[in-house]
Amino acid sequence: MPPRRRVDLASGEEALGVWRAALVEGQGFSAAGVAAVDRRTVATAVRYTLEELATRAPGRSVEVRVPPYAAVQCIEGPRHTRGTPTNVIETDPQTWLALATGALSWVEAVASGAVRASGQRADLTPHLPVV
Repeated sequence: MPPRRRVDLASGEEALGVWRAALVEGQGFSAAGVAAVDRRTVATAVRYTLEELATRAPGRSVEVRVPPYAAVQCIEGPRHTRGTPTNVIETDPQTWLALATGALSWVEAVASGAVRASGQRADLTPHLPVV
């Protein structure tokens, strides 16, 4: 069963469009233009893209966390039921959106330390970009 959507698709696309426009305007995801996108828009875009990931890669073996906005479980395989999951990916909202849109590669993000990934299944390469 696919995860329940909490973000309206149109709202999610709109928020992601605002973020992408700031990305292009600022010529890079770490540019001040992207950082200037308001928190509510970033939160909606993050939640929308995480829901897309969970829909496209259903499962409960990997937990992807983007504090302070959201976390999802995805990718088929052994699931955890209690405590800290064995496969965890955590990153900041700007890095997640760059990964989700293809503006940043998984390898670059992990190498720079912008993504913290632990566990054998904690690799999103085959699932990126999400949109």
